[in-house]
Amino acid sequence: MYLRNFLIISVVFVAACLAGEPLSLSLSKEQAELWSKATSATMALRYGDAFEISKQLRSQNEGAGCVLENVVRISVYDDKGDTASLVKAGTLLESCKTDGLWDALRRFEIGYVQGETGHSVKGAMTTRSAAKAFEESKELEARAFFAIYAYYIDKSFSWVPFKSDNRELYLATLDSASQKSERFWPLFLTPLIWMHYDKEDFATGLKLAERGLKRAPNHPVMLQIKADMLYRLKRYGEAADIYEKSAADYLKRTGKSIRYWCSVLNLIRIYNDKGDKEKAEAWRKKLDDPKYNELKSWMPGSLMDDLKKRKLI
Repeated sequence: MYLRNFLIISVVFVAACLAGEPLSLSLSKEQAELWSKATSATMALRYGDAFEISKQLRSQNEGAGCVLENVVRISVYDDKGDTASLVKAGTLLESCKTDGLWDALRRFEIGYVQGETGHSVKGAMTTRSAAKAFEESKELEARAFFAIYAYYIDKSFSWVPFKSDNRELYLATLDSASQKSERFWPLFLTPLIWMHYDKEDFATGLKLAERGLKRAPNHPVMLQIKADMLYRLKRYGEAADIYEKSAADYLKRTGKSIRYWCSVLNLIRIYNDKGDKEKAEAWRKKLDDPKYNELKSWMPGSLMDDLKKRKLI
């Protein structure tokens, strides 16, 4: 009986100690610098350099390096519309050897890939499981990852009487993390901008996009986000200028890729709302292209819904 009780007490004690150990996204100074360098290279579109830095980190920390390598792949997809890169990232993230909060970040990224590849329900479940791991951490970066998930949960239940609504807290957490985190700032700033967009606080969204462009001058995705804010502020001329240049730049750099077609679609509604029907129709005619039909399913749902609702396409 004594031995049995001793074993039970020992198991409970060990479990309590393990439960008390704070989960962390911390890395050694050298490893943290490598991640930050990879982020800088990625935001400068130097993807080859970012992959090389990821390999360096992977040689020191297999789990974190594996996650970083595939965060870079997701960034390549987001910018260049390389869907093969996105699919590969999802496959490789499944096999990354991670634990603790690094495993939560791995699953968080898998959830994004699942959502982008048409598995929205599965992606939401994966993201939820990852977010729960971040919830208990006191680290700012971990709390920011949780905030991305929790903001939209609170938004979904905002109509429920007496339900707590911590969205302003989550916005503040993301704002702080996007300024203080050298390695994850793009992952925090982008959703923060879209949260303000959802609130129809386009002026703040614009300021945040401009903050991002100060850290990553002329970043093509951030420029499109800035144009989206300008459009909603009815600054049509400025929005059109950015999207015209974006369309030309993407056509030259990536061909008729996802973001090229996003530029085309946005220019249709910008010129329509500006009152220039001739230019709106000129951009609409560009959709009469088999390459557009090949990528139509990858276009942002909200953009497509808006254009179809107004019978602009």
